[in-house]
Amino acid sequence: MVRGFRYSRWDGTQTGFELEADDILSRLTDDVIYHGDLDAALRRLMQSGFQGPDGEQITGLRELLERLRRRRREELASNDLGGVFSEIARHLREIVAQERSAVDRAEREAQASGDQRRRELADAAAAERRIRLDLLPSDLAGQVRGLLPYDFASDEAGRRFEELTERLRQQLLQSRFNQMAGALADTSPEQMQRTKDMLSALNAMLEQRARGEEPDFDGFMRQFGEFFPGDPQTLDELLEQLAAQMAAFQSLLNSMTPRQRAELQRLAEQLLDDVDLRWQLDQLTRNVQDMFPGTGWERGYQSSGQDPLGLLDAVQLVDRLGQLDQLEGLLSGAASPGALAEVDPDVARELLGDDGARSLEHLAELARRLEEAGLTERREGRTELTPRGLRRVGQNALTDLFARLSRDRLGRHPQDREGPGHERSHETKPYEFGDPFNLNIERTIRNSLQRTGGGVPVALDPADFEVERTEALTRASTVLLLDLSLSMPMRDNFLAAKKTAVALHALMSSQFPSDYLGIVGFSEVARAMRPEQLPEVSWDFVFGTNMQHALLLARRMLAGRTGTRQVIMITDGEPTAHLLPDGEPVFHYPPTPETVDATLAEVVRCTREGIRINTFMLDATPHLQAFVEKMSRINRGRVFFTTPGTVGDYVLVDFIDQKRSSRRRGRSA
Repeated sequence: MVRGFRYSRWDGTQTGFELEADDILSRLTDDVIYHGDLDAALRRLMQSGFQGPDGEQITGLRELLERLRRRRREELASNDLGGVFSEIARHLREIVAQERSAVDRAEREAQASGDQRRRELADAAAAERRIRLDLLPSDLAGQVRGLLPYDFASDEAGRRFEELTERLRQQLLQSRFNQMAGALADTSPEQMQRTKDMLSALNAMLEQRARGEEPDFDGFMRQFGEFFPGDPQTLDELLEQLAAQMAAFQSLLNSMTPRQRAELQRLAEQLLDDVDLRWQLDQLTRNVQDMFPGTGWERGYQSSGQDPLGLLDAVQLVDRLGQLDQLEGLLSGAASPGALAEVDPDVARELLGDDGARSLEHLAELARRLEEAGLTERREGRTELTPRGLRRVGQNALTDLFARLSRDRLGRHPQDREGPGHERSHETKPYEFGDPFNLNIERTIRNSLQRTGGGVPVALDPADFEVERTEALTRASTVLLLDLSLSMPMRDNFLAAKKTAVALHALMSSQFPSDYLGIVGFSEVARAMRPEQLPEVSWDFVFGTNMQHALLLARRMLAGRTGTRQVIMITDGEPTAHLLPDGEPVFHYPPTPETVDATLAEVVRCTREGIRINTFMLDATPHLQAFVEKMSRINRGRVFFTTPGTVGDYVLVDFIDQKRSSRRRGRSA
């Protein structure tokens, strides 16, 4: 069967550009090298964001938080939370005005009828109605209380008042239980009784749980499931939904003035005149508050907008503001990508848009993808690099440095790389008599198939044989001295120096595994380090550049090793510290003759033992330059005046050139 492929123009809807673990680690490499803390590097990547493999911008937490704060400001600047009564007051004014017009019209019609008895009755009725309308209190609850028993002259005004009170009654219930809005839309006596039965059963379940009993949640949902469109699967889930809705109503009350809160309370007492219903509501509120004290019952908002909202719209706005607060708190406190998994994707999509929700999903996967790829692991509460991750960081550093170098620059000196040694060069050649029989099976079989045209069994001929080329085997032993003094980060030299060390280790591990590499970090004192410690090494918070101690350790590490032996020192300062005979360090700046003499004495010892010292200076001050020139005259090592942008190039190019030079000498010998 022939397999076919079809290609089409990218339109943004296709999938396939997934965020790979290697891509994530490459973005973390410089940060890990500089600070030596993978958890902190992940947090900084979360904060700043990055560009995905398909060009999509993964928005960082810093910008997402600013979006949330901007949206909160806009909501509060355009709406008036304290204006929930404005709409009610307007409707009541219109109803009263309509009723007064009807009273005046009825009085005029009676006077025009010529019927004395009708005129007297109409005048008395009009006078009574006007007195009752004039005596209506100024507060909304008082007006509703005064109009509930009122006999309207206008059928239209009476109908409008009845619709208004019915709508307010619904809103007062729905504002406490937003998700029950559909079930509470019907305020008929039968439905109100069913609502009370539901509240009573729910309070009874809470009392059962408080006594240590197990409530019949499934039976409750079979009987009252239509009240809970969120389809909770457990009593805890149901209560959590209720807590969020009831806390939103309480937040609205907190956002009002004391006078407004009192007015809303009186209005509720007038409209929800069922004592049993109010008691069940208050009991449920107390129970839920006790069970979920951290839901935001004390939250309130100061709005400055001019647009008044209806009661239900105001509660929904406060609920949305509460979600903004909750999401902001979660994002602000996220110490690791895994914490972002707690974000509700639907809430994130509503508050941050589709792109913001996708960014959060990507950010939440950072640590998981690294761990699944075997690049990191959790140890004692920390995310740390595995051996594979360490190798990948080194390879990333090496790739980054070599990206600035062309192959021609690396190959400045023409050379014959063939030799009788044992290192494979990953190139092949036709077999000739006398060649080591390192047969390359793939190329040999391919030559046979090309010659015969295919078929099985494969017929081999000596002319088909192709063997691996090899390079002359040379061994080198290198100790890298890395300056960790405080001046390195202060002068922006630390990242370049450490990145060079990581890249050199990666180069030697992958291309020259038989070579030896030792690493010494030095500041006020020096210390040997294992290569796997490199990514986590940071600078020392001390002053002092103890080259003498570093050279001493390097000399001991190279003792007894065969082949070419060399020291590579990367530094930005002259020697300002040395060890006293008792082993205690002493620091002086500017350098004293004692420190310089102690350091040069160690250079002499290295020279006597055949150890070459190559120095890469990141800050060629006159004092450092004078010292290094003295050291070079003694040791015959080379000196490179570099910058943070070129030190990696110099070190790697020089190291490879030395390897090639050693091989040429080995073949000529």
